[in-house]
Amino acid sequence: MRIDVLTIFPEFFGQVFDFGIIRRARLADIVEINVHDIREFTTDKHRMVDDRPFGGGDGMVLKAEPIFAAIEKLVGTTVRDEYPAGTKVVLLSPQGRPLQQNVAREFAVDARHVVLICGRYEGVDERVNETLVTDEISIGDYVLSGGEPAAVVLVDAIVRLLPDALGSDTSAENDSFSDGLLDCPYYTRPAEFMGMKVPEVLLKGNHAEIEKWRREKALEKTRNIRQDLLEGENGEM
Repeated sequence: MRIDVLTIFPEFFGQVFDFGIIRRARLADIVEINVHDIREFTTDKHRMVDDRPFGGGDGMVLKAEPIFAAIEKLVGTTVRDEYPAGTKVVLLSPQGRPLQQNVAREFAVDARHVVLICGRYEGVDERVNETLVTDEISIGDYVLSGGEPAAVVLVDAIVRLLPDALGSDTSAENDSFSDGLLDCPYYTRPAEFMGMKVPEVLLKGNHAEIEKWRREKALEKTRNIRQDLLEGENGEM
C-alpha cells in the first residue's frame, strides 16, 4: 500500500512513522508513506494555501487550487470516477464518518493508494470535497486544530491490519472491536504480585476453558464500559 499525506505542516510528522509496527511495515515494503507540503503545489510567489471565506465569518479556508494540483500529481487525474482502482482520497475533518475498526479494515482490504488531506482552520474549500474526495473521515466528535493527528491515527489503524504487518495472522483478530466487543484482560509473569494473583484458569493450560474465560471477561468488560456495543442488532444482552 502507498499512503500520501497532504499537509501545510509537514514538520508535524517528523519521525512519527519511524516507530513500532509502522516502521517495521515500511522496512518490509508492506507500506510506503510520503508526506507532502501543500505549499509545494502553489503557483503564486507568496505560496498562499488559504484565504478568507466567502460570505464572511471567522478563520481561513484552505484553497482548492494547490490541493487539486497535488491530487493531479499523486493520482494522475482530478476526475474522481477515473481514479486508478484501489485509490482513496480522504479528507480528515470533524464532519466525516466516524473511524471505527470496520472502516480501518475496509481501507486495509480495498485500498492500494490512500491520499490523506489534512484539514486546517475553518476547513477546506468544499469543491475539494465535492470533486476529489472519496471518503471523509472523523476520529471523534471533537475538534482538533488540524487533521494531522487524525492522519496519524488513521495510518496506524490501517497499517496494523495489512497482511504480515503484525507478524501474526491472528493478532488483529483478537483486538477490541474486531468481534464487536472490547478485548479481554491479559496477564504476564509473575503469577503473583503484591498479593494479586493471576486467575487460576490461565495457569492450567486448558485452552478451551481459557477461551471461554476470555469470552466471558470480554463481555463483562464491554457491558461495564461500552454497553452501547451490545445494543446493536446482533448484540448480546
